[in-house]
Amino acid sequence: MRIEGPSNRYPVKTRRTSSSANGASFLPDEGNEPAHAEAAQLAPGVGALDSILALQAVEDPLLAKKRAVKHGQSLLDVLDEIKADLLVGRIGEGRINRLLALISRARELSDPALEAVITDIELRARVELAKLGH
Repeated sequence: MRIEGPSNRYPVKTRRTSSSANGASFLPDEGNEPAHAEAAQLAPGVGALDSILALQAVEDPLLAKKRAVKHGQSLLDVLDEIKADLLVGRIGEGRINRLLALISRARELSDPALEAVITDIELRARVELAKLGH
């Protein structure tokens, strides 16, 4: 493709005056002035802005499920670490506190069917903390 110089598709109407230093200056053409300016109108989609903002506030169910699965995996990992500590005979207080923090977050995200399991895990963790004297 060959590109040539600028084209003069839309010529600008000007009038020359001899008042400038080099003898030429440009002024806009005063012959075509608009009679009245029309009032600005809203674009057709602007009224739906509330709907768009409402949709953004709704959480994606797939994303929520992925987050819940990730939280469940971390909860199971802490339970496995605690199980290993119990088999050795010495349980770490930090792990139990971490488990309780995960459980409190799990209550916010939990399914009502899992509420009983979460309550049992929390009770057992509090019993282990009581054994340690806390």
